[in-house]
Amino acid sequence: MKRTRRNHGAAFKTQVAFAAVKGEKTLAELATQFGVHPTQITEWKQQLLTRAVDVFGGTMKATLDVPDLKVLHAKIGQLALENDFLEGALIKAGLLSAKR
Repeated sequence: MKRTRRNHGAAFKTQVAFAAVKGEKTLAELATQFGVHPTQITEWKQQLLTRAVDVFGGTMKATLDVPDLKVLHAKIGQLALENDFLEGALIKAGLLSAKR
């Protein structure tokens, strides 16, 4: 039987991550208590610890390295148009067959 994917809210993730940071219980105990996999708890704990700097006015490099999707999509569209144009020119010149 296939289990549906669960989406946990930010408050739940924070609660689990804080419990992991406290260290009062093992990962196995926390996983049983909250009903999530220990690997997920570790991931949320690491996210909490790395992003805690932002609370006090620090900046994160990870957010600066995220590419702008609009620019990338525009570039993909431009390259697709150029490829189509060049393909048409090559077919017209007889250097490429039209059966692609």
